[in-house]
Amino acid sequence: MGITIVNLILAVIILAMGIWAYGRKKADAALLVGIAFGLFAISHLLTLLGLAETLNTLLIIIRILGYLTAIFAVYRIGTHK
Repeated sequence: MGITIVNLILAVIILAMGIWAYGRKKADAALLVGIAFGLFAISHLLTLLGLAETLNTLLIIIRILGYLTAIFAVYRIGTHK
């Protein structure tokens, strides 16, 4: 449970920093990274609430969406001129 709490805290910090960076620089990739980690934070929160077994399929979907969002953000950074 301890590692899940640490993961939740760090994911929320990255979400906040992504929103902050987007507000400051209007960098879409920063917002996308923030959203990705926001999805991970939701996953960690549901796990801490003891819903991991009940919502296993939903957690998989949330994490896949988080990873796909992060992949797209890195792609945007890599293709930005």
